[in-house]
Amino acid sequence: MQRRQLLSFTTKSIALGAVFMPATLVFGQQNTNNRTIRLIVPYAAGGPIDVTARLIASQVKDTLGTVIIDNKPGAGGNIGVDLIAKAPPDGLTIGIAALATHAINPWLYAKMPFDAAKDFAPITQMLRVPQVLVMNADTAARLKINTFQDFLRYAKANPAKLNYGSGGNGSGGHLAGEMFKARAGVFAVHIPYNGGNPAQLALLSGQVDFNFDNLATAAPNIRSGKLKALGVTALKRSPNLPDVPTLAEAEPSLFKDFAIDTWWGLVAPPARPQT
Repeated sequence: MQRRQLLSFTTKSIALGAVFMPATLVFGQQNTNNRTIRLIVPYAAGGPIDVTARLIASQVKDTLGTVIIDNKPGAGGNIGVDLIAKAPPDGLTIGIAALATHAINPWLYAKMPFDAAKDFAPITQMLRVPQVLVMNADTAARLKINTFQDFLRYAKANPAKLNYGSGGNGSGGHLAGEMFKARAGVFAVHIPYNGGNPAQLALLSGQVDFNFDNLATAAPNIRSGKLKALGVTALKRSPNLPDVPTLAEAEPSLFKDFAIDTWWGLVAPPARPQT
């Protein structure tokens, strides 16, 4: 996904430019000692979380100084986020918390290396977007799937023949996929990847049949025709994809209250300096 496309989408969705001011205020004074700030991203480079982190780094370089992106993927984001929690609270190490690391993983993993509620000082939310059910366009054409109803019928008639990818066990895409399977009464094989970008590449190359991807990541490939959008996991249609129905309106008997979104934001170790 191109940086310009994500920036355009993010700006329209949540006025991303307004997010930078709270982050600047949290760190207080300008970085007069020219010390480097480390921003830990708990996912692989190239994904939407990594891209937004790099956008922030470029925007604050004139006020805060150099911000180095440090990608630490693994264990559904737990490895990188644990490094944030245990970093010195000197204001020079911050990181990204996400739906998976702070809302899903505590329920998914028997033992967590950090306490999501206590081991972080929140800074600001960066992004919140719904998921969208997307298929590889060639796969959809081959299987004659044009609508969500077509997809549902095929999945019911062909159990275990479809597979889907996600950014990892416990990611928003994984959660959406499993909730979809439970509601629809279908089975599809889940294939976890080490981040959202590898999962999307697997879908684009035809290695997997469908994904529940976040709308910011998927929208450019939907518009280019590489991906077929079948439904949005929100209660209202997205203004960015007005022709794509919600799952709730496409099949209200099964999905009338089906609403899942993805969020991520900046956090710091606890007891960070306030000035």
